[in-house]
Amino acid sequence: MSDTPSPAARIAAGLRRRHRAERRFRAFGLGAVLLSALALALLLATMTANGLGGFMREELRFPLDLTGSVLNIDPARLGEPGAVQALDAAGLKDALDLSARKALGDRAGNELASTAWREVAARLVAHPALLDTRFEVSVPVSDALAKAIRGEGNPQLTALAGQLRQRGSLHRALDTGFLTRSDATSPQQAGIWGALKGSILTMLVTLGVAFPIGVASAVYLEEYAPKNRWTDLIEVSINNLAAVPSIIFGLLGLAVFLWIFPYYRSAPLVGGLTLALMTMPVIVISGRNAIKAVPPSIRDGALAIGASPIQVVFHHVLPLALPGILTGTIIGMARALGETAPLLMIGMRAFVATPPGGFTDPATALPVQIYLWSDEIDRGFVERTSAAIIVLLLFLLAMNGLAIYLRNRFEKTW
Repeated sequence: MSDTPSPAARIAAGLRRRHRAERRFRAFGLGAVLLSALALALLLATMTANGLGGFMREELRFPLDLTGSVLNIDPARLGEPGAVQALDAAGLKDALDLSARKALGDRAGNELASTAWREVAARLVAHPALLDTRFEVSVPVSDALAKAIRGEGNPQLTALAGQLRQRGSLHRALDTGFLTRSDATSPQQAGIWGALKGSILTMLVTLGVAFPIGVASAVYLEEYAPKNRWTDLIEVSINNLAAVPSIIFGLLGLAVFLWIFPYYRSAPLVGGLTLALMTMPVIVISGRNAIKAVPPSIRDGALAIGASPIQVVFHHVLPLALPGILTGTIIGMARALGETAPLLMIGMRAFVATPPGGFTDPATALPVQIYLWSDEIDRGFVERTSAAIIVLLLFLLAMNGLAIYLRNRFEKTW
């Protein structure tokens, strides 16, 4: 009797091998997805744990006594320009220091942040009725006391902080000004608004330049350009540009745009133009693929009913290809938002203490701000860095969410 398996047995064995291979493949795929999800969850958890503290700061709470006309200033003056400077001239800082020493003691009263009076001044400008009254204020502590609270400074200040916390005069509060202030040398006073506004202006320039030029280039190359060696060279060049390291575009922006606009160094205009060069090849490639994916029957049907070639492109082909084009735009803009090297090359790493007023004002960007803070020696900037990363991620999610909504809004089926 022969030991050779029957054809049915061989088929059954082959099926079992294929089924085992399929199960292994599915297990590997599921493991890869779970590993990626775990890495993402770990990243988000780490950023959240480290970054939530960046939205907080240490503050001293005590009553401020302005009764008896301590400040020689007319309440009507608070509604005029320069009210904060007028309060400074009227002696607000001295009144704040005196009230702090009376309520907290001489040692603790000297541990107010140097800009604490400005926050009180802003409150008085918003509520002039507080003049000539006694009310409670909560102002940031000095850098020395903040370091002592973190265990880095003078042990005597650490003991003082413990006493103040037991009395309820020292507390950790939400720093809403982190989203409205600009960069500062003190982590207690540093904010993200200047960098966030710089990123918004830079992204507007990038989108305004890269999107129309990229889409127009994709339409021309796919619908109108003749197929010859020159267009082949252009296609190869565009594909190569999409893989060029971002710092090369920074060098190009430094050599070209700062030569054209020498007085706009570190401005969102130059930064946006530089990032537009980096983003444009991605938009062109995705745009060409989206246009190529439109069925030829759409073009033939439009031509059959009398549409001109340009009407075929702009009334039929381009609207159907728009979702794919927006997908490429999302990828390109997301990459541009997180880039640091090109912006460093054109000088957007400068210390900018005031938010940019327009596209030509000196500015920095969120990735550059994060890079600069991460290089600080003061540990107070560690939490600020993580908080800035959270703001950057939220900005990226908001920008991508808007782009995805527009893509779905214009998506059509045939």
